Amino acid sequence: MNLSHKNAMAFKLSCCTLGMLLIPSAFAQTVSGVVVDKQGNPIANSEVVLSHVNKKTLTNEKGVFEIRDVDAGDHEVHVGAKNFSHFSQHVVVKENDISGLTFTLNKSVMENIDVFATPLHSSYIESALPINVLSSDELRLKQSSTLGDTLKGELGVHSTYFGPVASSPIIRGLDGPRVMVTQNGLDVSDASRVGPDHVVATDTSTATQIEVLRGPATLFYGSGAIGGVVNVVDSRIPTNSDTQVDYMAKHNDVSDEKEFSFNINSGLDTKNGTGVAMHFDAFYRDSNDYHIPEQHHEEEHDEHDDDHDDDHDLDGHDDHEHEEHEELASGKIDNSGSTAYGYTAGLSYLLDNGYIGLSYGYLDRQYGLPGHAHHEEEHDDHDDADHDDLDHDDMEDAHHEEDVYADLKQDRFQLLSDLTFQHDFVHRVMSKFSYTDYSHQEIEDGEVGTTFNNQMVEARFDIYHQAFNEWKGAFTLHYKKSDFEAIGDEAFTPPSSTNMLALAWLEEKHFDDVLVQLGARVEKIEISAHDVEHNIKYDESFTPVSASVGTVWNFSQGYNLGVSVSYAQRAPSAAEVLSNGPHIGTNTYEVGAYYQVNPLKHSVERASTNPGLETSFSTDVTFRKFEGDFGVVLSAFYNQVDDYYYQQDSGYTTEVFESEEDHLLHADDEHAHEDELPVFLYRQDDVNLYGFESELIYQVAPNVKAKLFGDYIRAKLKDGGNLPRIPPLRVGSEFSYTGDNFAASLTAQRYFNQNKVSASETTTDGYTMVDAHVNYYVDGIGNDFVVFLKAENILDNDARVHSSFLKDVTPLPARAFSVGVRGSF
Repeated sequence: MNLSHKNAMAFKLSCCTLGMLLIPSAFAQTVSGVVVDKQGNPIANSEVVLSHVNKKTLTNEKGVFEIRDVDAGDHEVHVGAKNFSHFSQHVVVKENDISGLTFTLNKSVMENIDVFATPLHSSYIESALPINVLSSDELRLKQSSTLGDTLKGELGVHSTYFGPVASSPIIRGLDGPRVMVTQNGLDVSDASRVGPDHVVATDTSTATQIEVLRGPATLFYGSGAIGGVVNVVDSRIPTNSDTQVDYMAKHNDVSDEKEFSFNINSGLDTKNGTGVAMHFDAFYRDSNDYHIPEQHHEEEHDEHDDDHDDDHDLDGHDDHEHEEHEELASGKIDNSGSTAYGYTAGLSYLLDNGYIGLSYGYLDRQYGLPGHAHHEEEHDDHDDADHDDLDHDDMEDAHHEEDVYADLKQDRFQLLSDLTFQHDFVHRVMSKFSYTDYSHQEIEDGEVGTTFNNQMVEARFDIYHQAFNEWKGAFTLHYKKSDFEAIGDEAFTPPSSTNMLALAWLEEKHFDDVLVQLGARVEKIEISAHDVEHNIKYDESFTPVSASVGTVWNFSQGYNLGVSVSYAQRAPSAAEVLSNGPHIGTNTYEVGAYYQVNPLKHSVERASTNPGLETSFSTDVTFRKFEGDFGVVLSAFYNQVDDYYYQQDSGYTTEVFESEEDHLLHADDEHAHEDELPVFLYRQDDVNLYGFESELIYQVAPNVKAKLFGDYIRAKLKDGGNLPRIPPLRVGSEFSYTGDNFAASLTAQRYFNQNKVSASETTTDGYTMVDAHVNYYVDGIGNDFVVFLKAENILDNDARVHSSFLKDVTPLPARAFSVGVRGSF
C-alpha cells in the first residue's frame, strides 16, 4: 500500500472517529470570581482563561468574571492583564458551581500574551522555548510591507531584505526551508523558502498577532520548522459574534507608499447558545522606487564620474554605464516598487461547545526585483536615433518593459474548528484544514520568463485527552501534500511532489513550582520528481524523528528559568536536492545535493552519495524576571547540526558547461562571458550555531519606560569556515512615554561589522539606525482613534544588510516619514 492510500485511510478514519466523539457535555457548571491587584483594587479587562477547554472571558469594571458551561474535571485557570504578571491556578470542577475565587496579580513591566502557535497552552512567560509576540499597538507600529521587515527588530530575528519588496524572517541565523511561516497554524504554502526574491504570501496589515518560536519547533510543525516558526494570526475565521470594525490608512514618503486596510467582524446569537459570526477584511498598498541615503548616492556618483571619465577617454562613450550613472544620480533604487491587494471572507457557526468556521482569501501582488532591471547594451547609433524620436512617456514605457518583476496570485481556503465535549478519554479536538493555489510569475521584457506554481493541501487534528494523574496533553495527526513546479527559462528545480504524514505526542505536568513538558514526533516524507531535461527520475522517502524535554522552574516569586533540550531531524526540500539551473534571485547557478559538477565532461551528473537527513541537537536556557519595575529576559542557545545543507561555491562559473568548441567559437567575443554565473553546490557538513539574546526593561516613572536589548549569532562549519550571510552582533535601546492622549518612543540600534564571513562573501560595515514614533489618541471618535507619525533612519545612514543577497545593490531606505490614522468602532 502506498503512502497516498495510507493518507486517505488515515484521514477518513480520523474524521469518522472525531465525528463520533463530538458530543457536547450534558453536565456543566459555572466558575466565577474576582481579579484584584496587590492592594485589593479590582482589575478591569483582565483575561481569564480555562485552558483545558479554551473558554475565556474578560472581567468587568469591578474585576468580576464568570465562565459558564464548564465541564466537570480538572482545569487550569490562567489570568492576565496589561501591566500585570500572569497567574495560574489548578481547579477541580465537580457537581456544583465554583464561586468566590480571588486571583491577585502583581505589577509587571513586561506584557504577558497567550500564544496560539503551540497546541498546549503557553505564553511569553511560561514557555520553555523562547517566544516573541507582536500584538496590539506594537504590531501596528512595526507593521511593514513584508513579514521580514515587520519582524526584523525582534530579538533573535533578522531579515533577508531583498529590498522592500520581498523580505523573509531569519531566526537565529536560519531561514528558508528551516523556518516555517504559518497562518493560523497552517503553512502559508508559497515559494518563499525557494529563494529570497519570493515574497511571503501573507500580509501583516490585517493580522491581530504575530508569534515567533525561536528554536526547533518540529514537534508542532514538522521538519520544516527545525529553525523556528513564525505564526501570523488573524480573525479570518471569527470565534465570537461581537461587532467591531478596525481601519487604517497611512502614507510613507521614502517610496511614496500608500496603504489602506480594514477588518469587520459581526454576527448573530440565538437563544439556545448557538450563533453565526462573519468576518471580512481587505487591504491595498502601492509604492514606487524607494530613495536611498543622500550621502550614499553622492559618493557613488562621484566615484562613478571618475570611472566614466576614464572610460570616455578610452572608448569615447558607454551608454550602459551612462544609464547606471543616471540611476545613482537619481537617489533611488530602480525596479523596487510594488502594488498589492487582498481580501478575506470568513463565516463561523458558533456552538455552545466551540465553533466551526470556513474562510476564503485572495492575494495579488506585483513587485519589482531590484538588481535585475535589464538595460539593453546594444545601444548603437541606430538605437540612439530611435530613442531620439520617442517622447518622455514612450521612453518610460520602454524602460519598464525592460524591468524584471514578479506577479504573485494566491487563492486560499481554510477550515478551522475547536470543539470540547464530555468523554472518558478525549475532551477537545482542534481541526485545521487548508487548500492553497499559489502562482508566481517572473516577467522580463514584458514576457513571462519563469512561472512557479504550488498547490498544497494540509490537514491537522490536535486531539486533547483528559488529565491522567495530572498529566495533560494532546496527540496530533498531521498531513500535508505539496505539488510544486517551476516552468520556464530559469526554472532551476524540476516539478516535484512532496507528501508528509506525521504523528506527534505532547504532554505537560506541574510538579509544584516546576512545569515539565515532553514531546515526540515521527514523520514519513516522500519526495518525487522527474527532471525531463536531464532524464532523471527521483523518488525518495525520509523518516525524520524529533523529541524534546522542557522545564519551566518558578524558583522565586516573579522569576523563572526555562530549559529546553531537543533532538530534531529535517528532510531536505526538493530544491536542495534537485536544483540544476540559474536562479535569478541569487544570481547564481544552483546545483542540488543529488548532483555533482564534472568539469571534464562540461556537465552536471549524478552524485556518488545520496542526500540524507539533517539532524539537530539543540539546548536553550532562558532566565526571566517579570514582576516589579525591572524586567529581564536572558536567553542562550547552542545548536549542533549534523549533515547541514548549505550552498558551497564550487569555484566554477557556468563557463564550465561550455565545450572546447564553444570556447573557440567565442574566443574573440568580449561580451561572450558577461552573463556567466558562479556555480554553487548544495553540500552537507556538520555545523555549530550558538548565541544569546537579552532584554532589560525598567519602569523609570509611571509613564516612562526604558529598554536595552541585544542579540548575537555565531555559525561555524565544524571542519573550519563560516556559514554565509549570518547577521552580526546587534545592540539597542528604546525610551518610551505613555500618557492619557499621547505616546512616543525613540529607538536606536547598532549593527556591528560582520567580518566572520564565508569564502564566497565579503565583509559588511556596521551602521546605526535611529527611529521614532508618536501616537496621538483622539477621544470621541469610535472606540479608538489614533493619529500617528513614524520616522525611520533619522540619521539618513547608508546601511547594508549582511544577510541580504543584494547588500551591494540595495542599501536600506533613506530617512523616511510615515503618517496615518487608525481606529475602531
